[in-house]
Amino acid sequence: MNGKILISGFAAFVAIFAAGLYYALVYAYYEKVNDVPEIMVQDRTIAVTNYEGIDATSSGLKLRGCFGVTPADFEGLAQGLNAIPLSAPKWFECFDVKAIQTDLDAGRAVAYLAAENEKDGIDRVIAVYPDGRAYQWRQLNEKYQE
Repeated sequence: MNGKILISGFAAFVAIFAAGLYYALVYAYYEKVNDVPEIMVQDRTIAVTNYEGIDATSSGLKLRGCFGVTPADFEGLAQGLNAIPLSAPKWFECFDVKAIQTDLDAGRAVAYLAAENEKDGIDRVIAVYPDGRAYQWRQLNEKYQE
């Protein structure tokens, strides 16, 4: 009888710990960021509309953003090489990493290096579609990807 109680208690502890760990990884450290009127891309200030984003202080790589821009505002800016969007939590639905990567690879979207070494070893990249949809994220710069 004592073994059943011990095993039941241990199973309850594991379930509670797993739920807490899942919450911490997927929800706890993210902050929603909305109503951003403009972003810096290289040396330009670009107006944005309908900004919906997430970020966290726990990691420089947690930034994700979805918004609208005027694609002509990006003319003449250096395009980003090796743009690899990082996945976002499933609850942040506007950022579809697979679709963005597929569109970048197929040339349906263009990636711009918005800020090099924005945080130590981390660049900020923006993908822009011809219809004005845009997405931003941070990724390790090439120096750290090797």
